Amino acid sequence: MATVLFWEKPGCQGNARQKEILLASGHELEVRDLLTEPWTEQSLALFFGDRPVVEWFNPAHPKVKSGEVVPERFDQQEALRLMVAEPLFIVRPLMQMGEERLAGFDVNQVHNWIGLKLDSIGERDPRNCPCVTRLADF
Repeated sequence: MATVLFWEKPGCQGNARQKEILLASGHELEVRDLLTEPWTEQSLALFFGDRPVVEWFNPAHPKVKSGEVVPERFDQQEALRLMVAEPLFIVRPLMQMGEERLAGFDVNQVHNWIGLKLDSIGERDPRNCPCVTRLADF
């Protein structure tokens, strides 16, 4: 199986569940802190490829949920500048295997990328973070 670099927000229940799925699927993880990684616009952009900018954003971020930050209004450079300044806006997790990178945890996309034991997933969509959405929790 694969060895995956996995950037998470420490303490995030959604990321914990995603790691459980990857481990149950036989993958090894090297876990890193998304919030303390020294991101640059260039290093972060590699995770998003040609995906629409709106998909780069953490939809559970309080400012996104409240409408204060509207991802659809950002171009690539503006989004990258914001995310480097405040990594909590980045969709989680970020994952890397070799030179291949992926943002977010879409089950089909992750399965096609490195393979998952689909019976380990359960009913709850692992993209959705069950975390409390108070600003203090982010």
